[in-house]
Amino acid sequence: MKRLIPIAALALSGCATVPSTSAPGPVTLRVIGLNDFHGNLEPIRRPIGLREANGDQAQVYTAGAAYLASAVKEARAQNANSLVIAAGDLIGASPLASSYFLDEPSIGAMNRLGLDFNAVGNHEFDRGWKELQRMQHGGCEQYTLREPCQVEDPFPGASFPFLAANVVKRDGSTLFPAYGIRTFGEGAGEITVGVIGLTLEETPTLVTPSGVEDVTFTDEAQSINRAVDALEAKGADAIIVAIHQGLYTEVGYNDKSCGGVSGPLIDILKQVDPRVNLVISGHTHRTYVCDFSTIDPERHFMVTSAGYGGSFFTDIALEIDPATGKARVASANNRVVQSTGTDRDGNLAAPDPKYRQYQQDPEVAAYVARYVAASRAASNRPVGKVSGDGRFRGPATEETPLGNAIADAQLFATREAGAQIAFMNNSGIRAALQPAADGTVTFGDIYTVQPFGNTLVTRTYTGAQLLALLEQQFDDDGFVQTFSPSRGFALSYDMRRPAGQRVVSATLDGAPIDPQASYRVTMNSFLAAGGDSFTMFERGTDTTVGPVDLDAFEQWLSVDGVRALPPEGRITRIDSD
Repeated sequence: MKRLIPIAALALSGCATVPSTSAPGPVTLRVIGLNDFHGNLEPIRRPIGLREANGDQAQVYTAGAAYLASAVKEARAQNANSLVIAAGDLIGASPLASSYFLDEPSIGAMNRLGLDFNAVGNHEFDRGWKELQRMQHGGCEQYTLREPCQVEDPFPGASFPFLAANVVKRDGSTLFPAYGIRTFGEGAGEITVGVIGLTLEETPTLVTPSGVEDVTFTDEAQSINRAVDALEAKGADAIIVAIHQGLYTEVGYNDKSCGGVSGPLIDILKQVDPRVNLVISGHTHRTYVCDFSTIDPERHFMVTSAGYGGSFFTDIALEIDPATGKARVASANNRVVQSTGTDRDGNLAAPDPKYRQYQQDPEVAAYVARYVAASRAASNRPVGKVSGDGRFRGPATEETPLGNAIADAQLFATREAGAQIAFMNNSGIRAALQPAADGTVTFGDIYTVQPFGNTLVTRTYTGAQLLALLEQQFDDDGFVQTFSPSRGFALSYDMRRPAGQRVVSATLDGAPIDPQASYRVTMNSFLAAGGDSFTMFERGTDTTVGPVDLDAFEQWLSVDGVRALPPEGRITRIDSD
């Protein structure tokens, strides 16, 4: 983009001469792209699978805030000017060491890492927008069931701005700024960079609706384009978009071909102003560098994503010509953040020599260690023993043994409220349950599985309402997402039938659901508020609010000596052959 630069007139007389000056050359801005950190303060315990562009595969231990900080510091040092930009979900759905403390330590770690901007993601709203404002501004006001400022009092908040171009309050202003501006250099070599940040428009369907009351999530492309106009008026030489929405590809993490590309971000970017120079994306947890001009020749920008949990960062050289105001991505590559890996028993894992192994940043390592130590007593406390398979089978949006166990626990915990059925949304299960060799499960294990702190809600529904609710699992609005139901409930469905008629049978203790009867149903507070687009949950009556979901699961695990995780089979798809 060409900046408007005032030109001073020079008065020449006689033999006076004007000193010859050469135009400044292009300036390289080093941009570090991050996304979907999700509070992974410590290295991820399981190795991640890597697929190179040539087809080679590897298993590498990665992540950890202190390792990521060292990687970012080294990458920034390549150029005098740099920006570190995150595309959302820094917090939310986090491991215990962060989530137990309301993700305050993840904000603190990013302060120390030197993050410059963060676009809000859907998980930033898990605890509501007021708590998110506390993440930005600091303080110890309590908006959740969990007590804030347990380690750091007062919590200082983020030293970097959150950006939210499409999150609008009732007065028409955005919840956080739509964009930020940074200027580098001076004189003829000065460059100005604008950064637009936003989340996906569907965020209200992914979080507890009560947490996003009084704010509206608007169209992504329109929000970006309004901000582009504003940034051009302010003289931006380059425009970067950080958006919490993403792509899926079928190629290696540094293959630039965009092979097999799909996902909702495509249609958004086809509407985005071509003056955008770079898009840092997220949400899908995929790792890619895609030249979007191969999809839309009118839009010459790279679209990047750095996977999940700080396992990667995207190293981008954005070349900007101060004389013309034109900018282009000269290079963009995802870098693996190989850390010092340990297995579940604490044994060191050998690093893969093909990938750089980073050392911990001492300041960030010490900061993280404070929170890990504070969480250790809670994390290591045994809560029960299990037998059976706690891993996911197939999509995390469909019935799993672990989901069935959680539903059983929720029914168990709400029997006094008259509960007959409980439903668990499998997308709310954030990790597999990984017991020790003897089956022991700790509080840290179950907290990793259910980190949101939802309460259990029991409501009365007519059988007709219940059947309508069950049909919402199979409507044509998105993908199939079945519940994991509690024991005694069974359902079969057929996707070949028209929408609204896909439930073939639904029974409780062998008896068909009677449209004229009434049923007491338990769900978590996320679903009770219509989360995941299950709006029928909101229509129940005689609401009873019960315990926190995690407490219910702990109680269920503690009753018997060894709890067997129930098998799949409560939900049956009859058109799958």
